[in-house]
Amino acid sequence: MNPETRPGQCSGETPGMGAEALDLLVGRVVAEVRKRLSFEVEASGRHVHLSREHVDALFGKGYILTDSRGLSQPGQFLCSERVALVGPKGALENTAILGPERKESQVELSITDATMLGVKAPVRDSGDLEGSAPLRLRTPKGEIVLEKGVIVAQRHIHMTPQDAELFGVADGDRVSVRVAGSRPAVLEGVLVRVSPRYSLAMHIDYDEANACGYTKGVRGTIIR
Repeated sequence: MNPETRPGQCSGETPGMGAEALDLLVGRVVAEVRKRLSFEVEASGRHVHLSREHVDALFGKGYILTDSRGLSQPGQFLCSERVALVGPKGALENTAILGPERKESQVELSITDATMLGVKAPVRDSGDLEGSAPLRLRTPKGEIVLEKGVIVAQRHIHMTPQDAELFGVADGDRVSVRVAGSRPAVLEGVLVRVSPRYSLAMHIDYDEANACGYTKGVRGTIIR
């Protein structure tokens, strides 16, 4: 026995520190670590996700979208093909298509884009398309009219379950994030999306990015 260790006291225990005080200290350390944790913020421009049916209609039966380069989220890629978005007030040419195909087609715009096109796109979580805005999509080979599917994507963070545990959040939580651009800003109501298929990154649109003075590599921190 260590001669300086009192009976009943472990050699690694801080003298005079009970279980409650130790828990409090650990809690403070964990809170400080989480405060210092950050993640990359990525600016996402307008883009389209297409269903198999709509790929056929816009590019030809059985057409396979071309994987141009991978994106930060595993399995997601930028396609070489482009599509025009046509609204009541104007058109946006050469809009990016992201793969792979989805069950339902979805168009993600900024509020500025939606205003330019003349559509009332609601702010929604990805995949929440009921009652969203309609729009016409056009390529040299075909044209479709989406009855719904146009949204302004809710700002969100992709996390793995391990990331979520580290940050102390859960899938579906809404958090506030400080984005450290040249014009630092706090963005509220950021959706936490957790899946083992994800890679840690926060996504905002270009309206939000411009407001923060965004440049590539900017980091975000959850505010407690």
